[in-house]
Amino acid sequence: MRRKVKNRNVVEPDFIYNSQKLEKFINYIMWSGKKETSRKIMYQALDIIKEKTGNSNPLEVFDLALKNAGPLTEVRSKRIGGANYQVPREVRAERRLALAMRWIRDAARNKKGSPMYIKLADELIAASKNEGTAIKKKEDTHKMAEANKAFAHFAW
Repeated sequence: MRRKVKNRNVVEPDFIYNSQKLEKFINYIMWSGKKETSRKIMYQALDIIKEKTGNSNPLEVFDLALKNAGPLTEVRSKRIGGANYQVPREVRAERRLALAMRWIRDAARNKKGSPMYIKLADELIAASKNEGTAIKKKEDTHKMAEANKAFAHFAW
């Protein structure tokens, strides 16, 4: 069994909204160490969310989007007697958050034709309404886990 990780890297909260999740998401957006660029993208996206939703606190939309995009179950491959089985597993809270952030970021990056902050704002708004590419990815993961429920007894 794995040992517990003792020294998790805890990120400092961002300086405008004082949120650790937001700072972690800024780190997810970052490319080639350009943190200031990713900060600008995120804060511009939050301004657009504030305009489009009419919500004075865009962090509520952001948190709801992360909550909606995070999967509850996933499949993990396990080798038993020469065969590989896709075994459904429950997702831990840290991994759920990491997957939600990654899927929202990738969904925004894969859209074409507009600046990143607009694509990111659109994806966050869509995820908060249980729509969009990140939510589709979550639903596909849940379907896969449901389809392989017969192998749940192999869970370790």
